[in-house]
Amino acid sequence: MPAVDSYPVMESFHTLQGEGFFVGQAAYFIRLAGCDVGCPWCDVKDSWATEGFPLKSASELAEEASRHSSEIVVITGGEPCMYDLTALCQALHDNGKKVHLETSGAYPIHGEFDWICLSPKKFKVPIDEELRKADEFKVIVFNKSDFEWGLSFNDNLTSECIRLFQPEWSKRDKMSPLIVEYVKENPIWRISIQSHKYLGIP
Repeated sequence: MPAVDSYPVMESFHTLQGEGFFVGQAAYFIRLAGCDVGCPWCDVKDSWATEGFPLKSASELAEEASRHSSEIVVITGGEPCMYDLTALCQALHDNGKKVHLETSGAYPIHGEFDWICLSPKKFKVPIDEELRKADEFKVIVFNKSDFEWGLSFNDNLTSECIRLFQPEWSKRDKMSPLIVEYVKENPIWRISIQSHKYLGIP
């Protein structure tokens, strides 16, 4: 993967982390454009293409992030690991930020991160070596079969990795009770919900 120092940016915004381990904490999000994973239930399909979005340098993105008080900056997509994120991570760290990544794990991860949330997708499965880098492993539950599918990656995760099942938003009424019962019987797992959608924030 060639080194880069500029990235196509779909959007960036200051909000609260709505999902996972850091739910409820203030965070600045940088959403990079481009994704070929193609999840049918993706809620940001506008991020799949790279055309029509501005290219911004790592230093420019870090400067924009520094205008906000949040210590955490989340690099998301799209699929951000389609790009070498080394320069962006360095620029953000130089500005005193903690850098979090949200990825499917389908591409090699390049960059120094303080936290990696890996959410696998059936349409382009994660790379085994990248699974071992995950601090947080989040499986989206769309069908009952997703429980067994998520468990199939267990041996490639570290013992410290936080394991989460999250109901797909349109199936939340049906799948949330199943996840609750599953976690009660398998306490190594936790439930994650999309609190930002309940709150009506980005």
